[in-house]
Amino acid sequence: MELRRGRAWSVTTLAAASALLLTLTACGGSGASPVTPSSSASPSGESAAAEELVDIGGDRAVFLRCAGTGSPTVLLISGTRGAADEWDTLLPDADPDAVSTFDELSRTTRVCSYDRPGTTRASGALSPSTVVAQPTTARQSADDLAKAMDAAAEPGPYVVVGLSWGGLIGQDFARTHPAEVAGLVLVDSASEYLAETFSPDQWARWMALIAASGDALGSEVPAYEPSISELRAVAALPDIPVVVLSSDHPWDLQVTPGESTWPGWVAAQAALAQALHAEHITNTDSGHGIPVEQPALVTAAILGVVDSVRAAGSTG
Repeated sequence: MELRRGRAWSVTTLAAASALLLTLTACGGSGASPVTPSSSASPSGESAAAEELVDIGGDRAVFLRCAGTGSPTVLLISGTRGAADEWDTLLPDADPDAVSTFDELSRTTRVCSYDRPGTTRASGALSPSTVVAQPTTARQSADDLAKAMDAAAEPGPYVVVGLSWGGLIGQDFARTHPAEVAGLVLVDSASEYLAETFSPDQWARWMALIAASGDALGSEVPAYEPSISELRAVAALPDIPVVVLSSDHPWDLQVTPGESTWPGWVAAQAALAQALHAEHITNTDSGHGIPVEQPALVTAAILGVVDSVRAAGSTG
């Protein structure tokens, strides 16, 4: 969740930035240092991530970056307006031995991240992915991801990892491509249950704020309510390993001053984990931006699912 125009990151997530662009993502908030991209090379420095604009048809292209070898392939889906580099960034004051989730995963298996239309790089540059009309649903983004994987010849099975709004996209992808998805990791994910766990006033104000956040640049605007309707209309998630990681440092969307959205967020996380029969990791020592604040924890959770998929013999 954040206020993103030039993409200001925050470790405390979503505190007081502005009422203009409060849209779910991995970052935003108050008084924290910006993050910077980490190296995309392998530990030996010999294998940088491959980056390309992938033609997905309809006169559109999506930016994709992949690295590493092995199966299953991990697909990393960023939060609102977050580009692929959300997953290979570290805080300036991070431990010198810290390794980003993207880079650490590439040492063990194949990993890919991508820029959705209307997303912004850590540098503040707009993504080269073709701009589309906004708002967009999770289904549209999931379909784009599937087309990009096909066009780039990156076969499944996949372990899908979604952060914030990207978590709703990941859930949709897993449910609409069940034969290709072998595991799911949701990182402080958006949830269909937020419409129930927020007060009616909080939900209505949040939806209105998101709807008003569009701009002339074509920046991403999530269409939550249509996305929830689309998700509920498809078959339930298949029987695959699922992990839900939730923030435990309170933060607030600040749509209803004096009435924090934090209790509703916590309740939605619990409802999501229960509905998906997921392992629920709540001791994260983190705000909303868990991959930035605690990359090793996120990486370990993903690799746990990768190991489960390999042990089950589901890697093709």
